[in-house]
Amino acid sequence: MNPVYSVVVPCYNEEDCLLQTHARLSAAMQGMDEPYEIIYINDGSRDKTPAMLDDLAARDARVRVIHFARNAGHQMAVSAGLDYAAGQAVVIIDADLQDPPELIPEMAARWKAGAQVVYGQRRKRAGESRFKELTARWYYRVLRRLAGDAFPEDTGDFRLADRAVVDVVTSMPEHARYLRGMFSWAGFRQEALPYDRDARFAGQTHYPLKKMLRLAANGILSFSEKPLLWPLWCGLIWLAVAVGMVVKLLVRHLLGWSNAALLVPFLLVLGIGSVLVSLGILGAYLARVYEEVKGRPLYVVARTVGFSQPPPIDKARIKA
Repeated sequence: MNPVYSVVVPCYNEEDCLLQTHARLSAAMQGMDEPYEIIYINDGSRDKTPAMLDDLAARDARVRVIHFARNAGHQMAVSAGLDYAAGQAVVIIDADLQDPPELIPEMAARWKAGAQVVYGQRRKRAGESRFKELTARWYYRVLRRLAGDAFPEDTGDFRLADRAVVDVVTSMPEHARYLRGMFSWAGFRQEALPYDRDARFAGQTHYPLKKMLRLAANGILSFSEKPLLWPLWCGLIWLAVAVGMVVKLLVRHLLGWSNAALLVPFLLVLGIGSVLVSLGILGAYLARVYEEVKGRPLYVVARTVGFSQPPPIDKARIKA
């Protein structure tokens, strides 16, 4: 019997959280009294996570485990879980318990009432710095301006999605994956579920500033072409400034002011800076084209545990 729900849980060095995560997830899912599976993706963990996941699968027939051959990243791990999920509805949740598993029944209730995507929308972020809260709020508003109002603010990957929506998302082959944007782009009937995000249960975040910036860049560059117009606007602005400065130089020269030449270095710096910024934006898009044309799989699966049949879709990116 195929499960009604598939819960996708990416894991990277989660030995301190894993048992508590599984206990709370199991309690939430059992309370709905419908068939379910929990798919854990071991994203190249270096601690006891792989052995703990195998033990969970041995003790719980509803647990499935995907072991990656190497660390591929959070978005790739979630993508693998979506590829392997067999449920009519798929829940995405992290293993750190910042997103409460107890909200899943309410998501399921809204799904049964007609919503095809129910995404968690954060009201508060416990345990996060003021800097991170401010930058996150700023980023989502910039993304909405660049990519359109269909992208909800203050959301992560925590969501429940109908099988029809999951099939659309798994059909997208891009490597620079920004799943929350991909789900929004897919359309369908989507609803927000406001909630207060908890602090991480144990351990440290696996999303430091560098990874957050990379994910933010994927969100902007994958869903908006507007940055490609920035070099044009920079060029026009620089040209206008240059013309104005030349006029000012001539006026100062005619008036006999000896320091008029000091404006020349300013023009040079402004021009060089504009060119470098323009090249950087073009390079960022070109790098994504280069990554796509290589045609490599998104992730490499070393082995799986608990699956009684092959994944429901056959894709080149799945290498068993």
